[in-house]
Amino acid sequence: MEILNKSLTATDINIRLSFPTNTLQYLAGWEEGQNYCVNLKVKDSRQKVWNFSCRKRRNGSHPKPWLSGDWLNFVEHYGLMIGDKVVMVQEDDHFLGSQYIIEVKRNIIMLGKEICADRVMNGYVSHAH
Repeated sequence: MEILNKSLTATDINIRLSFPTNTLQYLAGWEEGQNYCVNLKVKDSRQKVWNFSCRKRRNGSHPKPWLSGDWLNFVEHYGLMIGDKVVMVQEDDHFLGSQYIIEVKRNIIMLGKEICADRVMNGYVSHAH
């Protein structure tokens, strides 16, 4: 199930990845009004595991969640830029529980056509757009 699909902003690539509050309902470990930080192990397209800290504000009615931890290392590793898309999906495993997978997508022009490409280390895997 897709839980996050976001085009990156300058803040996302330089400081932390913010995301919609309604995404919290899909992240294991959140309990209404209890936790303000949950650690997530997230796999990328190369099966590398990243340790993200998902945090939210303690006060106010709008928790405004964000990812930190390995997030900036992930940005650097993939050479992310403003406008790239990050997609996070949750897969439920009967034995292991919830598993999170993160993908990076970039719109590029190839032979005069705009295509959506999955960003992988040292290249792209393209998909017709």
